[in-house]
Amino acid sequence: MTRAALRFSPNLTPCRRTRREFLWEVGGGFAGLALIDLLSHDGFFANQASAADAGYLLSPRKPHFAAKAKHAVFLFMNGAPSHVDTFDYKPALSTFNNTPYKGDTAVGSNGRPIGNLMQTPFEFRKHGRSGLEISSLFPHTSKFADDLCVIRSLYTDTAAHASGCLQMNTGSVQIGKPSLGAWLSYGLGTLHDSLPSFVVMTDPRGGPISSASNWTSGFMPAAYQGTLFRGQGAPLLDLATPLGISNRTQRDSLDLLARLNQEHLQSRPGESELAARIQSYELAYRMQTTAAQVVDLDKEDARTKEMYGVNNKLTADFGRKCLITRRLLEQGVRFVQLYSGGGHLEDTWDGHTNCIANHKLHAGETDQPIAALMADLKRTGLWDETLIIWGGEFGRTPTSEGLGKPGRDHNPHGFSMWLAGAGVKGGQPIGATDELGFKAVQDRVHISDLHATILHLMGLEHTRLTYFYQGLDQRLTGVRGKVVEKVLA
Repeated sequence: MTRAALRFSPNLTPCRRTRREFLWEVGGGFAGLALIDLLSHDGFFANQASAADAGYLLSPRKPHFAAKAKHAVFLFMNGAPSHVDTFDYKPALSTFNNTPYKGDTAVGSNGRPIGNLMQTPFEFRKHGRSGLEISSLFPHTSKFADDLCVIRSLYTDTAAHASGCLQMNTGSVQIGKPSLGAWLSYGLGTLHDSLPSFVVMTDPRGGPISSASNWTSGFMPAAYQGTLFRGQGAPLLDLATPLGISNRTQRDSLDLLARLNQEHLQSRPGESELAARIQSYELAYRMQTTAAQVVDLDKEDARTKEMYGVNNKLTADFGRKCLITRRLLEQGVRFVQLYSGGGHLEDTWDGHTNCIANHKLHAGETDQPIAALMADLKRTGLWDETLIIWGGEFGRTPTSEGLGKPGRDHNPHGFSMWLAGAGVKGGQPIGATDELGFKAVQDRVHISDLHATILHLMGLEHTRLTYFYQGLDQRLTGVRGKVVEKVLA
């Protein structure tokens, strides 16, 4: 049949092909799908090294553009602090205290009781030359008011703790996406080959509800995932050399194990978790000395320990973690995440029952250590190359949880976080919630915008930091996100 005749054939498909041509071309396309999947597992499209060389995956890499920040510290207030009791003063709540809320913002989660508007019991004062308003919950941190950039107009897509923590850490409410720390490790590599690039320290009362999903490497090679450190004693369990084993014997054993594992890996190309496991043995060997020295605070003088609150029962745990953080940064660790609050409800910042007592406790545990870390970073010169992030997964309602009750419920519609350090323009609030504090209304900042800004401060363009997976160039910010220019110095 001629091509002219084919144009008028009743057997043509809508794409102007015969059924036979259509089936042949579609069939050929299936092979391409398989090839794409294999190449994505090898990191081919991301121009990455073979997954077998996990050490190479963490080699230092240049940022997309010059940036001041080389390290980042995320002070994660697990459980969701109340913005109207911390960094977003609302005088109108005093005017309308104990009256019903009549606005259109949805209030309440999981059928919890809804009370009246509730003023903050904490005094807000203007601090520093900037006059930044900060709650009396933070007498130590407020001394650094001129360094803080408080974003008062954040909002997120969920009011549940598990998905809220996931979105704050991975950009998605669903499990399985790489975390912020993993993206930074992927984009920048590590500065110290005897320590992890990404370290996490949780609260002794427990971790966040969604657990290790908050520091996972997701679909990227496992070499980028966070390493969980303990704030006291050995940083990692089973890290010390067994008694009676010499360095020579241990080295010979590791060399033999490496050869066997490499042989095993050769028949399983693209297995990033196996490659990362092989690399972890070598890293653990090097960490036996380095990591133990980092967490050994006996070398710190009494004044420093006092400054961090290490000898005070209330501040001891978070104080130790903040002091270890400074020592990790000194050694070149790229990203450190500290969790305040662990487990559930009152053991976290989740002040459903009594937000007042809850916040007094958790702010009391963290305020002095955080201020000490900031002061120490300035003293050592690390301030100029370290980005600090403070906040939780969402905010809390300006209403009480039940009539006459001192608790507050979840609020994803508007809340506050602050940034400080390298590249940040301090001494300013950005954006605003409405007069009662329910909803972000001015210069609204979504979590993806926050992530884009953090990456920018670290020298990474969020639209260029991609990893090919399932046929797409995946991003921390997904299909949205814009840099909050007002944050930048």
